[in-house]
Amino acid sequence: MKTLEYVPVPAFADNYIWLVSNGRDAVAVDPGEAAPVRGFLAQKGWRLSAILLTHHHADHVGGVAELCRDAQIPVYGPAREEIVEVTHAVSGGQHVQIEAPAMQLTVLDVPGHTRGHIAYFQAGTDVAAPHVFCGDTLFACGCGRLFEGTPAQMLASLDALAALPGETQVHCAHEYTLSNIRFALACEPGNAALRAWHDEAAARRARNEPTLPTTIAHERAVNPFLRADRDEIRATLGEQLQSDQAVSDRLASFTLMREWKNRFR
Repeated sequence: MKTLEYVPVPAFADNYIWLVSNGRDAVAVDPGEAAPVRGFLAQKGWRLSAILLTHHHADHVGGVAELCRDAQIPVYGPAREEIVEVTHAVSGGQHVQIEAPAMQLTVLDVPGHTRGHIAYFQAGTDVAAPHVFCGDTLFACGCGRLFEGTPAQMLASLDALAALPGETQVHCAHEYTLSNIRFALACEPGNAALRAWHDEAAARRARNEPTLPTTIAHERAVNPFLRADRDEIRATLGEQLQSDQAVSDRLASFTLMREWKNRFR
């Protein structure tokens, strides 16, 4: 079986549209713009065979109509959100089977950023790592803003993603890593793995390289939103926000941290 290629195609200022290809056919994940996808497909000589959508925001779905204009392309998307172009509405526990490139994905419900946000998990094999396409729920060293869901929903969603195998490749949809690391260091300055990641990520961006994908194991080690129960993070939150809640309650710690991140500069 041919090894699949996973390519982050830049879009807008800081989006990534993920393309997964067998060298002939390609699946696009969250194509907010059509032009970058069309250009890359033309450059590689690939044919678009399917589209996966994680949520309804325009920077994730804005290119779908144009990409489907000249061909009947199946579009998979969240059943609990209104996206006109979706032809196959899916929700947690369901499976998506794509013939070419050969992919089987499990749908995960991960609300919080939006009410109906989903992710797609591709299990690993003896020769290939697992992959997750998580949209704007989990970022490298961060998580999405809570536009529609609750802190409890987002924390549960992050817990579900953190429970995936450690070697799972994390394909999120934005290049927010350096700004997320700055916040993470403010939360947990004593984290040696985080400091090392800062240096590596900065070097990658200086070379104009993406910082993605990361792995679930890496995110467990450096992402403060997956580490809300760590003593140093709780102590920092208590000091920064003058709140005793953050010291004893994990959800309160997560909630305060997310609110702090919203105004962090």
